[in-house]
Amino acid sequence: MKTPAVAVVAYPNFSPFHLSVPCLIFGDILPGQELFSLEVCAAEPGPISSVHGLSLKPSAGVEGLARADVIIVPGWDDPALEPSPELLEALRGAHARGAQVVGLCLGTYVLAYAGLLDGRRASTHWEFEQDFLVRFPKVRLDTNALYVAEDRLITSAGTAAGVDCCLYLVRQHYGSAIANKIARRMVVPTYREGGQAQFIEKPVPANTQDARINGLLDFLRHNQNESYALDALAARANMSRRSFTRYFQKATGMSVGEWVLTERLRRTQELLEVSNHNIETIADLVGFGTATSLRQHFKHAFGVTPIEWRKSFQRAD
Repeated sequence: MKTPAVAVVAYPNFSPFHLSVPCLIFGDILPGQELFSLEVCAAEPGPISSVHGLSLKPSAGVEGLARADVIIVPGWDDPALEPSPELLEALRGAHARGAQVVGLCLGTYVLAYAGLLDGRRASTHWEFEQDFLVRFPKVRLDTNALYVAEDRLITSAGTAAGVDCCLYLVRQHYGSAIANKIARRMVVPTYREGGQAQFIEKPVPANTQDARINGLLDFLRHNQNESYALDALAARANMSRRSFTRYFQKATGMSVGEWVLTERLRRTQELLEVSNHNIETIADLVGFGTATSLRQHFKHAFGVTPIEWRKSFQRAD
């Protein structure tokens, strides 16, 4: 079996973490087992400096991409900066001849600038979702996936999701046993449940510009275990039902039902992280009523179960 050749693209102001992930996984991570041949390439002449002043000398220029079976763009410094025509053309040519082309985190932008993702699914860091959608409306962005693979184009979400993506590539080429061995050596899970949804911040407004609504929000937060009819909440705010729903939407950007559900989920996350309450108790405390209802809403919102969340995020005493 031919040893797959991997080319990692270095760029000015590169992120040391993003660059080191593929260099570690596709380098000599398993002593005595040459799984991949690795080359660091750059469109610009070296040395190239990182955002923190580290410097590296690429082993090849953009012509090195023509030798690679797998090309990895491990991030990108500035989403608004279009890569050089030479790099974009090299990526298009590599994909056309059958190579896998990978964008980790903001490296997805580079593949999108090359036009490789038009009409295809892709993933990138959730914080850049709106910017990416505006710049590349032809790309079907999956804002939850840790990584997406379609037609030899693989893109990943932010930062540590690059590890998940690279391990996926190892599984593709060598199977789960080797990927698991590498994951154990790195002391990381070989496969993570859920997607980006569990990491996206979804703050609920603590206060609004409407004093009547603010008073109601405080009341709801301190009485989450109760259920309330819309008419009763409107009466508490001294409004008609119609006025109340309009003012609530204007003040919070959500309907009453959306706000209550979001706040209950936020409190559920908090209790899973800081308490040892079982799921039934948490469901009662936050107003879901039943553990089944809590589990269904939680899984739908975050892509993982409450127990999986607790395992990932519970704070140590």
